Amino acid sequence: MYFFKYIKHVKLQILFLLVCSFCYSQNSTLDSAYFFHKKAKQFDYENKHFKAYKNYIKSLDLYKKLNLEDSIAKCNLEIFELITSQNNLEGNSKPYLDDYHQYALKKKDSFLILKSLNRYAQYYWNTDSIKASKSYYLKALQLTSSKKLSKYKVSTYSNLAYLHTKKYPDTAAYYFDKVLNLKELMNDAQLVGTFINYSFFLTNQNKHTQALIQLKKAEAIKLDKYQLKYNKIIFGKLANCYKEIGDYKNAYKYYERYNITRDSLNNTLQNIAISDLDKKYQTAEKEKENLELKIDKEKNRNLFIASLLFIFLGGIISILAVKSSKRKRKLAEQQKEIQTQKNLTLLKEQEITTINAMVDGQEKERKLIAEDLHDNLGSVLATLKLHFENLKINREKKKINQETLFDKTENLIDEAYLKVRSIAHAKNAGVIANQGLLVAIQMMAEKISSSDKIKIKVIDFGLDKRIENSLEISVFRIIQELVTNIIKHADANNGTINIAAYDNNLNIIIEDDGKGFDIKKVDLKNGMGISSIKTRIEHLRGTFKVDSTKGKGTSIIIDIPIS
Repeated sequence: MYFFKYIKHVKLQILFLLVCSFCYSQNSTLDSAYFFHKKAKQFDYENKHFKAYKNYIKSLDLYKKLNLEDSIAKCNLEIFELITSQNNLEGNSKPYLDDYHQYALKKKDSFLILKSLNRYAQYYWNTDSIKASKSYYLKALQLTSSKKLSKYKVSTYSNLAYLHTKKYPDTAAYYFDKVLNLKELMNDAQLVGTFINYSFFLTNQNKHTQALIQLKKAEAIKLDKYQLKYNKIIFGKLANCYKEIGDYKNAYKYYERYNITRDSLNNTLQNIAISDLDKKYQTAEKEKENLELKIDKEKNRNLFIASLLFIFLGGIISILAVKSSKRKRKLAEQQKEIQTQKNLTLLKEQEITTINAMVDGQEKERKLIAEDLHDNLGSVLATLKLHFENLKINREKKKINQETLFDKTENLIDEAYLKVRSIAHAKNAGVIANQGLLVAIQMMAEKISSSDKIKIKVIDFGLDKRIENSLEISVFRIIQELVTNIIKHADANNGTINIAAYDNNLNIIIEDDGKGFDIKKVDLKNGMGISSIKTRIEHLRGTFKVDSTKGKGTSIIIDIPIS
């Protein structure tokens, strides 16, 4: 690499070598994975199952190294099917199927999930776990209810029928009937196969007359392919059934037809076998030749790509090195000027930071005072207004002792004064800091109810322990504002505050029997009403929901985490 002498930075040299090495390594690993996978398929085709298994494992390890999920899943399924089909291979096939099933679930591909469920059912069937096998077939049956997979419903019902044939004949008959009711989903070959399989089952149950009916249905269907193969089975079974019921004339007739079909089929099969052997030999030779050509082609391609990449990166690194040298000279020239500007900028920044801090502090202080006045004093003034209304009403009707109402009103005025004084002296939420959230809410409800204008009921659960003080303050102010809204706007006679703490959550439900409102028509942008409450709850990582119907009152549901 002669141009390395132009590259001043050792890191760039190392990066260049690492990129080239990585690209070569990745391509080489992928080639090896494809090679072992191809060899595994070839050995499996040649019935060299142990060699096929070894090559599949090598291929799977390389696919995992490259993190190729689709190829890993395909390889897992092929290994499962190979182990399941051979008794002489060691190892459990189920882990490979488990990995394939997880892949299908991750992809959310219903067809792949159906395939894995059927493989699970077959696996447990082979191990005589009938109950487990049935459960997987039933899961597969649920998937076939979709239009996309409906064509697989026939095979699933058939498998369930075969599964129950030996031990549960009544259940098997039920599933055979299910299959026969799906004729519209079957082609002629599937229908013939179903009639034949059902006749086998009936014959094993010594129901030869019913088996004859199914075989006759199969005989009546004419197929484009495999007619001789199916006729041999049908004629043989018909002859046996007629023999069993004592109709020897028809039994002899179908035995003769069976023999003629068998001889014709044997000749045909012999010719096909010779042709297939020749095709297999030619195909194997061609695949071997194609594989070798493909490997050579991929090696040449990878070498060409590596060369191009080598030249491309070399050029880029050279250009970067030249640019880096020029940039250094410019930076050196600019350094003095920048240093001079830094001192001036620093002084200005300090001055601006000080001003901003002052403005932010003032803004926060104004906001806190506004929220305290609105949240803390608003409910007291609203309650005070109710008392004054009662004083007006009572002056005429004399229902309540006037002195009592004056005393309550005076107490509320004193409380309003104390709250203003508390705000002025930056005190911390009064009653909450001393006695806790629940006591503060109960006292507030008691004071409001004493006006005889509206009754507020408090229902609590799980608040036997104090929660964090700042959270108590925020929650109390939110409840205060919501109750104030009820007093001002709801025209309600009764209100309820439900507050409960469980599972590290604080759940609050505030209800009234007032006139209700349409939440869609409420202006959430102006004022410190619902919009302000919602913002504060979101700041506490909680949720806020309003359920209101005109004429039927309002329910507000709040959930706030407390840990």
